[in-house]
Amino acid sequence: MKTNGWGKLASIYIGTVIGAGFASGQEIIYFFSVFGIKGIWGIIIATVLFSIIGAVVLNRVYNRKIKGYEEFIFPIFGKKLGKVIEIIITLFLLTGFCVMLAGSGAIFSQQFNLSYNIGIYTMSIATFLTFIFSVRGIAAVNTVLVPILLVGIVSIGSMVILKEGFSLSNYQGADITSTGNWFTSAFLYVSYNSISAIVIMTSLFTIIPNKKTAIKGGVFGGIGLGVLASFILIPTLIKYTDIQGLEIPMIKIADVMGSQGGLVYSFVLWFSMFTTAISNGYGCIKRLAYIFKIKPNIMACMFCILTMPLAKIGFANLVSTLYPLFGYLGLFMIISIVGNFLIKQVKFKL
Repeated sequence: MKTNGWGKLASIYIGTVIGAGFASGQEIIYFFSVFGIKGIWGIIIATVLFSIIGAVVLNRVYNRKIKGYEEFIFPIFGKKLGKVIEIIITLFLLTGFCVMLAGSGAIFSQQFNLSYNIGIYTMSIATFLTFIFSVRGIAAVNTVLVPILLVGIVSIGSMVILKEGFSLSNYQGADITSTGNWFTSAFLYVSYNSISAIVIMTSLFTIIPNKKTAIKGGVFGGIGLGVLASFILIPTLIKYTDIQGLEIPMIKIADVMGSQGGLVYSFVLWFSMFTTAISNGYGCIKRLAYIFKIKPNIMACMFCILTMPLAKIGFANLVSTLYPLFGYLGLFMIISIVGNFLIKQVKFKL
């Protein structure tokens, strides 16, 4: 096994989580900006949770030589419950991949004035070319694109802060929120994003050289997500009254860069969709290939072809129905995984 740095693990972790909802600003507004200045505390808690989950999962993957999420969940949840969770996870990954395809179509149509279908085809072909190279392809893509995402989001966030200062238009918080309070919202947000992250992390054994690298990859991946979330949160708090109700708030905020700011950020948004699509797609393909006894590359080809028409029919109702279930499943998984880890640590010391 060749030696690889923790930065590669952290990049894959970040790339998996930072999808359309994250990079567009919608998720950050829904889970944090609505609470005003208190949302910053929510981001801090979420950052800590992401770091803990990343470190615990990658450490377990390395120690137990885990090569798939079924090997990870069955020892924790048992075979019967594990099978149910596995089915729900596979459905989540399929849905997430199709949503990213649809998102690509929307960007090509709305921002680039090209056909919606061209956006779907472009994303599908790009993901397929990545799937051919398996985990190392995903690692290579994330190693290149995640730094670009970091620079893009941090740059735009910094420009807004420098121009506007810390004059927050939503300091106190919105009157109506649907996520409880800033504390519980942080937990829900992490659980909502944990499923795909856990799936892809359980596929990374072949690029983890040692325990120290595994832990550092998880911790710094979580910190990276916290930094990105902060540089989306603060601008959305500053510009809250201008962006409230917009479908892609960060496109509007990117106008701080000038008339082409929105166009530039569209590429950032597409890259973020791409990194999430390859993680969701790879996790789903790997499991389906095992179940149906089909070679991974053939399954990847079939998967990319069959999901293109699904991306065209719209997933608003499916997402609104299934994602709350995924969020609760993610919370259950986090509690079980961290609890299992703590119990084993206590038994080891005794």
